[in-house]
Amino acid sequence: MLFVGITLVVAQVFQTMIHNRLKKELTLTEASQVFESWKNPPPPVYMEYYFFNVTNPEVFLAGGKAVVTQIGPYTYREYRPRENVTFLENGTKVYALNPKSFVFVPEKSRGNPEVDILRTVNIPAVAVMSELNSYSFLLRTIVSMYMKSIGVEIFMTRTVHEVLWGFKDPLLTKIHSIRPEVDEMFGLMWKKNGTHEGEFVFLTGERDYMEYGRIDTWNGLTEMSWWSSNQSNMINGTDGSVFHPLLSRKELLYIFAADLCRSIHLGYVEDVDVKGIPAYRFAPPHDVLQSPEENPTNAGFCVPAGDCLGTGVLKVSVCREGAPIVVSFPHFYQADDKYINAVDGLHPNKEEHETYLDLNPTTGVPIRACKRAQLNIILNRVQGFPETKHLNEIIFPIMFVNETATIDDDSAAQMRTLLLIVTLVSNFPLLIVGMGAILLIVLVVLVCRSRQKKNEVKRIDFTEAFHSFTTAKDETAYTQVSDKPEVEPSENNYTNQPMRNGSYIAMSPVEAQKC
Repeated sequence: MLFVGITLVVAQVFQTMIHNRLKKELTLTEASQVFESWKNPPPPVYMEYYFFNVTNPEVFLAGGKAVVTQIGPYTYREYRPRENVTFLENGTKVYALNPKSFVFVPEKSRGNPEVDILRTVNIPAVAVMSELNSYSFLLRTIVSMYMKSIGVEIFMTRTVHEVLWGFKDPLLTKIHSIRPEVDEMFGLMWKKNGTHEGEFVFLTGERDYMEYGRIDTWNGLTEMSWWSSNQSNMINGTDGSVFHPLLSRKELLYIFAADLCRSIHLGYVEDVDVKGIPAYRFAPPHDVLQSPEENPTNAGFCVPAGDCLGTGVLKVSVCREGAPIVVSFPHFYQADDKYINAVDGLHPNKEEHETYLDLNPTTGVPIRACKRAQLNIILNRVQGFPETKHLNEIIFPIMFVNETATIDDDSAAQMRTLLLIVTLVSNFPLLIVGMGAILLIVLVVLVCRSRQKKNEVKRIDFTEAFHSFTTAKDETAYTQVSDKPEVEPSENNYTNQPMRNGSYIAMSPVEAQKC
């Protein structure tokens, strides 16, 4: 058993067997164990919205430093079932839509979005000014006068609900009357409640377990065309909901984030434990949003080529209809100090502002996820708009989101049971080795005891023989012929007896003792 167990451990027979089983079961097919949870994710997903309320807009427009205070979170339960699931190419690919719906959760919120007032940047107005920057000075002046006549300013005051879910903007309404394709409604989440982020085709992992959940096409595209390099336009990785099993600490995980208009990668950070389930924590490394001076591969995200920002920010105007939108991590976490210090009230820290994924390395299933991203806008001086004459270019924070999900208790219990089975099967050869070692110890003990008994028998035989020999010697005694005491020879004795050399002694056996 010891020999067989060691052979199985070295050959990793059982480990290979259970790994092959996992590779077969963890696929996006109707027969797999994870397909239903992929279609209808059981863990609750919460979306938290935080806003930066501007407390001194007049001072900022006069050339001073803006001061912001963070308000929120305004928490919404996110429902994201997959719809129109269709298998393609003999089950090697699967088509799906992923609409998202949001329901307000007051008990997890700090404030009422329909009541709380927010003063923030008027994004439609800034977008129009940015768009007109390439037009004639006369046109910009006319538009500026019209904006002033209808009360449109750089900063607006609205309820949180309006800013988030939409309101009828007066400037966009006027533009809509001229250009009907422009929507007269504006909201950061306008038309995003109950809608999807595009049509996805995923690889099921039937051909190769490393392809499990990987995006094949998005909106019919295998690569994007927004950025200035082929590498930047690549659609890499999964959508963040699944990853291939048997993860390694050394690998980079890729996620395509449609709201960021690009793919990002995550690297291993540390081992963690979530509800008794071991997991690897992966997070975006510092080089994801590094400036091209520090990381030349990011030069492809500069549009037009050479028009680059600093570390920690990404301009996404190319996929936001030309609006000067910039994304970053919350509070400009991992960004250059110049962005953090440009506005008072920002306090970046790792615990509250880092994006991370906790994945079970055996199954690749996300145990806990925390996706954090901040929306910013570029403000600068635009000729023809008097309100901007004191502005220097600044990336102004608007709001950030914290999308979280943690495995529920029932799923966690099932996961622990699965991992226990995997561990027992994988370590079964070690059990054989242990039993073989125990039997070997028993064998050694028995052999030693057997030899000890033989030695005891030999000692007993020798003792009995020695005892018999000594007893025989004791049974033989020496005695004189006469019991009379020996007397000194005299002259008479010499005359009556013959001469003897000393005393004459005879030996006779003593009578055997009677019972």
